[in-house]
Amino acid sequence: MTTPDGGEKLEHRTRRTGGPTITQVAEAAGVSRATVSRVLNGRTTVDPTIGARVREAAEQLQYRPNLTARYLSTGRTMTVSVVIPDLGNPMFQSILRSLTRAAEADGYGVLVAEARTAEREAAVARTARRQCDAVVLIAPRMQAEALDALVPEIAPVVVLNRSLADPRIASVGIDYRNGMAQLVQHLEELGHRHLAYLAGPPSSAAHQERQSALDGLARHRPSLRLHTVEGGAALEDGHRAAAQVLETGATAVMAFNDLVALGLLFRLHQLGVDVPGELSVAGFDGIELARYSVPTLTTVDQEELDTGAVAWALLHRQLDPGRSSAPTEHAVLTPKLLIGGSTGPAPRP
Repeated sequence: MTTPDGGEKLEHRTRRTGGPTITQVAEAAGVSRATVSRVLNGRTTVDPTIGARVREAAEQLQYRPNLTARYLSTGRTMTVSVVIPDLGNPMFQSILRSLTRAAEADGYGVLVAEARTAEREAAVARTARRQCDAVVLIAPRMQAEALDALVPEIAPVVVLNRSLADPRIASVGIDYRNGMAQLVQHLEELGHRHLAYLAGPPSSAAHQERQSALDGLARHRPSLRLHTVEGGAALEDGHRAAAQVLETGATAVMAFNDLVALGLLFRLHQLGVDVPGELSVAGFDGIELARYSVPTLTTVDQEELDTGAVAWALLHRQLDPGRSSAPTEHAVLTPKLLIGGSTGPAPRP
């Protein structure tokens, strides 16, 4: 109160507006109001050092922008929507966590929508886009024609975990063929020649790619036998399929994902089957739970690829007015085999 200018004026303005103003943030950071606005609106044209100074000043002052006013002046909500098939899947949770942290670092919030069926995906994505600046589609299951028709309506958009024929759609994919090849090679080196694949949902593009990769590997390896067993994507699918897996006579089984593999492991334990002495079991995804199973699960790890952060980088470039006309970008990430205790030498006949 005794400061003739700054202190008294600052307190007065704070009382009048109910909180610190953008002018105060600019003064604290030693920059202009326009610079503060650019930083807080997620523009990438500001020097990173200055941007960090502005965000630090805003945090110290506990500055909260007027979202309604910002939307009216910029046409932006500073939020993006993420459409996910299953919020209970740890792999999708990992992608969401990675994407959210990256987006928040650039001043964006993330809203999440679950589309439990392929038929609902397009409608959920359209609704989400009306409320946000952009959309991230994670592992969409809709037909390719439907996806091609949807994307122009909800752009800017990035698609994850789905191979796309249209080069105009920004995407982040996983090299599933490479991952399955690593896994098959590992099992072959252990002496396994009769393998079972515990399949994923028929509508899953990831399942279709993994099945195709395995079929191709089997065709080029005359000594390799491959059985496919109907499965799913959840713990109970693996638990339910244990008897069918055993009926194949395979010495090793590759599950569609880690959740299915963990469900299978539990049921095999109940049945008294020695893993990996009698049957080796492997998953795909590298979720955290796989590290705590007994035995630890051999899996193909994609969780450590930070897919969500990569997706956000592609989307953020589309949201940046200075780069929105740049060529569409794509990323294909290569997963890594993680060997656990659930796979071992093939049992002797």
